[in-house]
Amino acid sequence: MDLFLANLFSSFTRILLLLFLLHASFSFISTDGYDAFDPTGNITIKWDIMTWNADGYVAVVTIFNFYKYRHIESPGWQLGWTWAKKEVIWNMMGGQATEQGDCSRFKGTIIPHCCKRKPTIVDLMPGTPYNQQVANCCRGGVISSWVQDPANAVSSFQLTVNQAGTNNTTARAPQNFTLNTPGPGYTCGPARTVNPSKFVSEDKRRVTQALMTWNITCMYSQFLAQKTPTCCVSLSSFYSKSIVSCPTCACGCQNSITQPGICVESESPNVPSALSRSGKNSHAPLVQCTRHMCPIRVHWHIKVNYKEYWRVKVTVTNFNYRMNYSQWNLVVQHPNFEHLTRTFSFNYEPLTPYASINDTAMFWGTKFYNDLLMHAGPSGNIQSELIFWKEKSTFSFEKGWGFPQRIYFNGDNCVMPPPDLYPNLPNASVPRVTSLLCLLTMILVSLVIVLGYV
Repeated sequence: MDLFLANLFSSFTRILLLLFLLHASFSFISTDGYDAFDPTGNITIKWDIMTWNADGYVAVVTIFNFYKYRHIESPGWQLGWTWAKKEVIWNMMGGQATEQGDCSRFKGTIIPHCCKRKPTIVDLMPGTPYNQQVANCCRGGVISSWVQDPANAVSSFQLTVNQAGTNNTTARAPQNFTLNTPGPGYTCGPARTVNPSKFVSEDKRRVTQALMTWNITCMYSQFLAQKTPTCCVSLSSFYSKSIVSCPTCACGCQNSITQPGICVESESPNVPSALSRSGKNSHAPLVQCTRHMCPIRVHWHIKVNYKEYWRVKVTVTNFNYRMNYSQWNLVVQHPNFEHLTRTFSFNYEPLTPYASINDTAMFWGTKFYNDLLMHAGPSGNIQSELIFWKEKSTFSFEKGWGFPQRIYFNGDNCVMPPPDLYPNLPNASVPRVTSLLCLLTMILVSLVIVLGYV
């Protein structure tokens, strides 16, 4: 009898473990540096030495954002590194070090701009005097994504480095680069010596080049940026009365022990005081209390079914009281994007990293109209409608085909509802897929029955 129960318990444990692994494999959201929608995306930092001097060199450092839809918002980037030797920043243009450090060993009235071995550099603000600017500087650290605005997907500053090498042999590249925006998320590789950068004059009649160039590549990871998701998706349709809400606790829970006080009620008079108490957590979301607790919700509503077309309404709602999202964007994957015929009030660009597949689209706001998603409140939402042509061989509203497969907001993967909860057609004859909870319940009931006969 004891042996039978032990074997039965062992088998039951293995079944539960197998079910858990299967469930995890289907619900896992990739958060590493690789992005299937943007497989070649990265931020490349070029360190171009332009001239040598008696005690070091003058360099131009340029940050190129090659991510198609991931940009850097206000308050902007912060670039750090560790000097290889005892270098100091004597002078800067187009940027500044956040701290000067201890420069007491230098005598005279002119001392270095920064003497720290691990400096942190930030961009200058708009309106900086022209004699302190360089090309592509002074935007407050804001860098656009490559698809939205390639002209502003670059940021530069110039620095004079002393107590450094004075030729290609003695100069040493900085080490341990860090890129914050302003929080973590990016991991930077080591500096590599590459072919010197070349520069074309404005009249395109002359080409000059740097004396020496180092390249640093930085990759983004959503998991490093934040431990919880930042957005979720809800669904509805004209053919179903049910509204599929964002999953409960998709981005956190209201009664969180580790993060108390992270939300406020929408009608609460305490919102101003909560914002004023932000302190060091001024960039941490302060969200409206909801079941999902996400700063951003994307709602996909199948609105109308025409004879040859069908229409969708997309609404993005901001529940974050601390953040206005400038230059926001959406990336949506759906098999019918090959036949998208019209968008209203959103800019659109297909993303086709694999040329033969056109099932992913990028959307962003119209400049000076809806490119700014305001903080939580009456104005904290934007919306548009999409019209698709029906491809008869593939079109169907059955089995949730009309809903997106994945949605990204500002480059972060949003939490989707479980597929078995998607709105069904009224005459749908296909039963919903049995959920994991139901399956476990059936196994437990069967186990109780078996034990009852023993």
